Amino acid sequence: MQETAQDPARQPAFVLVRPQMGENIGASARAMWNFGLERMRVVGPRDGWPNERAVALASGAGRLLDRAGLFGDVPGAIADCTYVYATTARERGMTKPVVTPERAMIEARDRIAAGGRVAILFGPERAGLENEDIARANAVVSVPVNPEFPSLNLAQCVLLCAYEWRRATEAAPQAVMAMARTEFATTAEIAALGDHFEERLEEAGFFFPEEKAEGMKRNLRNLWSRMPLTRADVQSFHGMMRQMVRWAGRRDPS
Repeated sequence: MQETAQDPARQPAFVLVRPQMGENIGASARAMWNFGLERMRVVGPRDGWPNERAVALASGAGRLLDRAGLFGDVPGAIADCTYVYATTARERGMTKPVVTPERAMIEARDRIAAGGRVAILFGPERAGLENEDIARANAVVSVPVNPEFPSLNLAQCVLLCAYEWRRATEAAPQAVMAMARTEFATTAEIAALGDHFEERLEEAGFFFPEEKAEGMKRNLRNLWSRMPLTRADVQSFHGMMRQMVRWAGRRDPS
């Protein structure tokens, strides 16, 4: 089978370093699986492993917890990796590249495509990664947050990186039109709708005064052409106009 960017072997490993709460491990697993990531590693979880609270918060992503690698220290968790990122919100006084999650995941994608093995380190909830952990990384990932309140929850940081991984590896249109069992009307159908309205408005004396009639008709045509009408829309407008004409014909002149 041909490998793709979403094959587990072609994904970065998300390494949770000394996580303190099982709930955050579970929420991190859920965030990873939301964006198709499966390679979780856990280093020295405070409350032991496996963790029932992590399973409860994973909410359908328990498979990541079942397959997660358990390690006693950071060196063991990243021993097989060729490039490591460390996430932190604080200046650590180290000379290292500092990149956004977007840039980090683009780089990770390219490194993995070239045969590399990438890991991203996420620190414990209370104070984040220690300087010793960051010293083992090749680069730092820093989220451009509010400098007056830079603290991110563990699962939030995992979600941001997982989202950027998905963006870097899966092409997705920025906007689409969801069609509810219909399709866009053709120019011929829209022209026929314009003709219908113009005929009925002509009968109703709408195009007055006569010297402005052509400009009014042109404006009406321009209105129809600007609207992204579906075939269902066109049929509805035809139906509305027919009903109004029938209602006008039934009115009591008195």
